[in-house]
Amino acid sequence: MKKLNGLFERMANHVTAWTGSSPAFLAAFAIVLIWAATGPLFGYSETWQLVINTGTTIVTFLMVFIIQKSQNKESKAIQLKLNELIAASRWASNRMVDIEDLTEEELNVLHKFYQKLSDESEKDEDIHKSHSIDAADLIQKEKQRFQSGQKKDDNAS
Repeated sequence: MKKLNGLFERMANHVTAWTGSSPAFLAAFAIVLIWAATGPLFGYSETWQLVINTGTTIVTFLMVFIIQKSQNKESKAIQLKLNELIAASRWASNRMVDIEDLTEEELNVLHKFYQKLSDESEKDEDIHKSHSIDAADLIQKEKQRFQSGQKKDDNAS
């Protein structure tokens, strides 16, 4: 089974790379032109129409699986890269690793939290300050205390 999966993986990679290329588009375009040009030869018959319909249906059916395989692999790679960035950042919340496994409702709760976080950070004058999901309120309060203390110090000078 592993050998078959490896074969499918290599084939999917090659097919995905080729179908996204200019030569593949030109080949598909040429096929459509040839089909259209042969219309008068076959009297625009139902069989003539069935040829292109069947061909495009089969190609579309197969491409759905190839594209999905490619997207799954790319999505997993992106998730791993993001997980590495989260793990490497001392300020990022490790709770965000594997967030894609949460339910839609759980994601909505997090979305509302980040919306609140965004609203809070908009109050900051410095756009380069960051916030963490684990310490957002605490950090925001500390920053506000620091800023108000700094403003008092600035006014005293």
